[in-house]
Amino acid sequence: MKSLLLAGIMSAAFATASYAQYWVAGDRSTGKCNIETSQPVIFGLPAYAGGGSEYKTSFASGPYKSLDDAKLARSGISACPPEPEPAAGEKKD
Repeated sequence: MKSLLLAGIMSAAFATASYAQYWVAGDRSTGKCNIETSQPVIFGLPAYAGGGSEYKTSFASGPYKSLDDAKLARSGISACPPEPEPAAGEKKD
């Protein structure tokens, strides 16, 4: 009985982990891009928030299945500044 319970818990843990999604969210007004674990809400200027407007201040790209995929996508978005290189003594994520 214990082995069945353990198998069920492990299955649920693996299934939950496989649903992880990552999004790249950016803000043109601040020039920052972040990797989010939930779908971001996009804001635009109310007077110009029509479809495809160049005046939107926020944007998002995704979902991506892994953090590495999201980082790769972030590096390819021209509105996102490049990530700074870690200093000599710091660990890279």
